Amino acid sequence: MKTLITGATSGIGRQLAIDYLAAGHQVWAVGRNQQQLQELQTRGAQVGAVDLLDRQATLAWFATLERIDLAILSAGSCEYVDLPAFDSALLTRVMRINVETMAHCIEGVLPALRRSDDPHLVGIGSAAAYLPLPRAEAYGASKAAVAYLIETLRLTLFAEGIAVSLVCPGFVKTPLTDRNDFPMPFLVSAEQASRAIRDGIAAKKAEIHFPKRFTLLMKAASLLPRSIWLRLAQRMRKR
Repeated sequence: MKTLITGATSGIGRQLAIDYLAAGHQVWAVGRNQQQLQELQTRGAQVGAVDLLDRQATLAWFATLERIDLAILSAGSCEYVDLPAFDSALLTRVMRINVETMAHCIEGVLPALRRSDDPHLVGIGSAAAYLPLPRAEAYGASKAAVAYLIETLRLTLFAEGIAVSLVCPGFVKTPLTDRNDFPMPFLVSAEQASRAIRDGIAAKKAEIHFPKRFTLLMKAASLLPRSIWLRLAQRMRKR
């Protein structure tokens, strides 16, 4: 299977690239870290050092691909807002990295997916999109946008036979979460995340969420009246 992974030089994306290579896939790994790209290349990956914020450069690179069967759009970042200073530049930066780059990649990869007999598009979102969370004004908003984008594409690409999946992880141990200064319940390893994602992709699940102990709690909390969730979240924030 011809598999493309963005954000392949760190965290979940890197582990997915390693695991799909080990499973015998032809992997195209896209990222910015040259050292990590070289390491993936030694494992057998085709690599692309692409600035996904640059639409023209991104589309030009994707235009070199003949066919892709599975595209996993994993590139992203996380920054938190610390009030009372609301940093609009931070929000813009996170939205660009998490949403705009995904849009560029979708535009670029769809022609290659359309050449596959069994195309599958996967977007990496976050369980943070289920609920408003303290300090997550930027990150949560970006992942909510990703969720809406991917779920809408599932509707519009159905007629073309392109499967679309949204991945909503909880906390995964990566270089990004290593910077977090708060408790991360039910933290899982990148290896565990990769296994859950690959199993979900193989089953063509519309939504892949894990760890279930965390994501099901989040989903249940999202059903509460917002006034109740607000009081609960404020108590957690005080602690």
